Amino acid sequence: MNTKQYQELNKAQLTIGTVQLNSKVILAPMAGITDSVLRQIVRMFSSDCLLTSEMVSSEALLMNHDKSIINHNKIEYPLSFQLSGHKPELMAKAAKALEEISTIIDINMGCPAPKIVRNNDGVKLMTDLKLASQIISSIKNSVSIPVTVKFRLGWDSGTKNFIEFAKMAEESGADALCIHGRTKSQMYSGIADWHALGEAKNSVKIPVIANGDITSPEKAKSCLEISKCDGIAIGRGILGDPGLIYRIEEYIQNDNLLPEPTIQERLELALIHCKKEAELKGEIHGIKFMRKFFGHYIKGIRNATKYRFDLVRVTSIAEIEDLFSTIIENLDNSC
Repeated sequence: MNTKQYQELNKAQLTIGTVQLNSKVILAPMAGITDSVLRQIVRMFSSDCLLTSEMVSSEALLMNHDKSIINHNKIEYPLSFQLSGHKPELMAKAAKALEEISTIIDINMGCPAPKIVRNNDGVKLMTDLKLASQIISSIKNSVSIPVTVKFRLGWDSGTKNFIEFAKMAEESGADALCIHGRTKSQMYSGIADWHALGEAKNSVKIPVIANGDITSPEKAKSCLEISKCDGIAIGRGILGDPGLIYRIEEYIQNDNLLPEPTIQERLELALIHCKKEAELKGEIHGIKFMRKFFGHYIKGIRNATKYRFDLVRVTSIAEIEDLFSTIIENLDNSC
C-alpha cells in the first residue's frame, strides 16, 4: 500500500453517532491519570482529538457532594466522560447528569483492576451480557448524545467473547466500540492482539476503535493497517509524552514523522503539568499527585533512578525547578 492509498484509507474524520471528529485518535480514559490538567496539556498539541475523562463512578457521582472528578475546561472539547457501574438505573441517571457537559458518554466495561472487578464493574460485565445490554440500552435511552462502550477481548484466553459482546453492544444501541486487545487475566502483560480487533471490526457496522500497545506513530499506523479499525485510542503511551497524540495524527494523516521530545522539552512539560496540578489541588497535594508522572517524564535519562528518588520527596515547585535544572546541567556536562 503506497502513501496516497494509505492516506485515502485513513482520512482524518471519525464519525460517532451524530458527532463528527476531525481526528481518528482518542485519548483513552485512565483512572487517576486523565484529569482535566492532563487533558488540557494534550490539547496544547492536538486541537482535534477526542479527550476522555478519568473513570467516573456512577454511584459516587450521584451520591457524593465532591464532583471534582468531572472538573473540566472549555478548551478540552470534544470531550467524552466515562462512566463505571453495574446498576442500569443509576448508570442512566449518571449519564443524564453528565449529558450537558459531554460530547459523548463512554461506558467502562473493560477495567481489569481488582477493586473494580470485585464491585462487579468494569470487565466483570463481560461475564454477564444480559446486564451489560441493559446498562447500554438504559444509558442510550436516557441521553441524546452518542454512547460508546470500552471493553476487552474477554475474561481470559479460554473465554474470549469479544465478538459476541461487540454484536450485543451494537444491538443495545452503542454508537461505537473501543476495544483493548487483551483479556482481563492478561491485565497489561503480553502483546495486544490487533488481529482480534480486526475480527471485531468485521463483525459490526458501527465504528471500532483499537486500543493497546499504541506507543508511537509507527505503531499507530501498523495498528490501523492490521486491524482496519476506524480509530485508535492512546492510553499509557502519553505518560511523559503528552504530545504523542499530535505526532500520531501528523503521521497517519500527512505521513509526517515528527521527532520525539528532547529531555529538556519533557522537563518543561513536566513543570507545566506540575504547576497546573498545584493550581488545581494546592501545591502540596498537586506535587503528591505528580509523583506518578515524574518517572515517565525522566524515563531513559542517565541517573533516572536517583532523580526519581529525589522527585518523590520534593514538597515545593521551587525544589522541582532546582532539580530539573540540575538534571539538564548534568546532561550538558555529560556531552
